[in-house]
Amino acid sequence: MNLPNTITVGRILAAPFIAALPFIASPGARLAAFVLYIVAAITDYYDGKLARTRNLITDLGRLLDPLADKLLLFATLVPMFVLMAPTSDALVPTRAESIDAARLQFITPFGQVGLPWWIVAIVIGREIFMTVFRQAAARRGVVISAIGPAKWKTGFQSVWVGSAYFWFFAATLARVDGWTSVAWRAFANFNGIVGTITMVASVFLTMYSLILYLRRFAGVFAG
Repeated sequence: MNLPNTITVGRILAAPFIAALPFIASPGARLAAFVLYIVAAITDYYDGKLARTRNLITDLGRLLDPLADKLLLFATLVPMFVLMAPTSDALVPTRAESIDAARLQFITPFGQVGLPWWIVAIVIGREIFMTVFRQAAARRGVVISAIGPAKWKTGFQSVWVGSAYFWFFAATLARVDGWTSVAWRAFANFNGIVGTITMVASVFLTMYSLILYLRRFAGVFAG
C-alpha cells in the first residue's frame, strides 16, 4: 500500500462521515462535514498527481480511485438533495433525520434555488453510464482518458458542492446566533450565486462531456 493508495483509502473512509454529518443540525457537525469534504476534494487531486509524478500507479490504485470518486459523489448528493430539494418535491423524505429537510436552499437576489431530483439523476446517471462505458471500451483495448470538459465539470462540481456544504454550516450558525445583518444577507446572496452558477455549469458540462465521449468513442463498439 503506497502513499497515493493510502490517501485514496482515507477518502473512502471519510465518505460516510461526509454523508451523515450534514443531517446533524448543529454548526459544529456541519462545519466538520465541510472541512472533511474540502480535504477529500484536495486529496483527490493530490493523490493522482503524486502517483503520476512518482511512478506509483498500481492496479489497486486504478480500482480504488474511481471507487472513492463515486462514493464521494453519492455521499454529497444525498444530503444535498434532502436539505436543498424544493419543498414540493415528492421525493424528499417526510421523516428525514434532519429538521432542516428541504429548508437549506441557496439564497440569491432572485429567490431561493434548490436541488431538484432531475439534476441529481443527471449527475449520478452520467457517472454510472461512463463507468460502464469505460469498462466496456477497456475490454476492447481502448483506454478512455478524461477530456478537458470533463475536468472542468469536476472543478465546477467541487465548487458547487463546497458552496452547499459551507452554506449548511453558515445558515445553521446564523440561526443559532440570530444573524440578520446586511453583511450576512450579502454573504448569503454571494454564496447562493456562486453555488447556483457552478451547479448550472456543472450540469451543462456533465451533458456536454458525455456527448463528446459518445462522439469520440462510440466507434469502438461498431461491428
